[in-house]
Amino acid sequence: MATSIHLPTSFRPTVTTIKLKPTKLRHSPPKMSTNQTPTQLITSITKLIWGKSLPPQLLISTVRTTWSTVWHLMMSQLAPSDPSGSYTRPLSQFRTPNPQHLNPTSLHLYAALPCPWAHRTLIVRALKGLQHAIPVSIASPGLDGSWEFNDTTNIPAGDKLVPTRDKVNGAKTLREVYKRRPGGYDGRCTVPMLWDFEKNEVVCNESYDIIELLNSGFNELARSPDLDLSPPELKDRIDEWNRVIYPNINNGVYRCGFAQSQEAYDAAVNELFSALNTVNDHLSGSRYLCGDKLTLADVCLFTTLIRFDLVYNVMFKCTKKKVVEYQNLHGYMCDIYQIPHVAETCNLDAMMDGYYKFLFPLNPGNIRPVMPSASAHEFLLQSHNREYLSASQQSTQILVS
Repeated sequence: MATSIHLPTSFRPTVTTIKLKPTKLRHSPPKMSTNQTPTQLITSITKLIWGKSLPPQLLISTVRTTWSTVWHLMMSQLAPSDPSGSYTRPLSQFRTPNPQHLNPTSLHLYAALPCPWAHRTLIVRALKGLQHAIPVSIASPGLDGSWEFNDTTNIPAGDKLVPTRDKVNGAKTLREVYKRRPGGYDGRCTVPMLWDFEKNEVVCNESYDIIELLNSGFNELARSPDLDLSPPELKDRIDEWNRVIYPNINNGVYRCGFAQSQEAYDAAVNELFSALNTVNDHLSGSRYLCGDKLTLADVCLFTTLIRFDLVYNVMFKCTKKKVVEYQNLHGYMCDIYQIPHVAETCNLDAMMDGYYKFLFPLNPGNIRPVMPSASAHEFLLQSHNREYLSASQQSTQILVS
């Protein structure tokens, strides 16, 4: 039997109608446009996936692994290494030209301003007064890592060397010049390179061979024929210093920057600063490496020192000390910089651009830091007082080993 229950009026439920106003989403999805650049498109997609949060751990781990793999692949091409991860500099393919077989009026020098090896040749060419006899084309680094030529005739050069077009072959890249030689060429296309434009042949692309040739091979054309940067009586000492400077300092900074393992870097950086300490101590009693005379060994050391605080200290992780912190090394560097015609070969901005803006594996963002104040042209012209070492040369010098 069904029964009915009658509730009092006070207990009867009431219905309330609530009107909700439409609200905007707190995180509206980003608008995607077909006109977006690849970078903007990726940014839009990532915002859509996780908003303002940090990327998920899996993504970070995946990107890190992928970048590490790609980095080692790029470095294997840019800087070949041995099984330990130590950088191994490839040997130059064109060596030791015989001056007797050369016509100096048909020679052309190819160089580049960021490159310390090419810088050697520009300095010796300037010191010997061969600018009029051995013309030069100055290449610029390309985005793909090769050397290319750009016409900068409309850019004020001042008293500094600047990149140029290829003045003798009209090529757009240095590779095109190498390929002009009989039989072509498929190897590494490096600067410096001495070219015989009558024979369409590479004469030499080893920097030390070229500076020896410029020093003594063309005195009949040089405006400073009496300057000898490798006199016979100092040849053994020059060779001794080169055995210290080349592997540990010239190539040492590259062994630090191009190391592909922690062990390889640790070994290189320790050898680098041990050699710098040795040279700094020696220079406390000697104006130049071999005494009172500037030699080829000094030229080779200088081209690394002038780039050290600009580039190698930061980008190549040579961070233990800067050259400016070495009293003798820094004064020595300023002394050479102030020799007539040397500063003209030192385009400091081009040096920094050539590394920071083009060595992608070491600086993917291509951001160039500000130039250190102690490396600026005006600072390098300050008094160094090293001329006093020539008048009172100490008899005891640190042995080179």
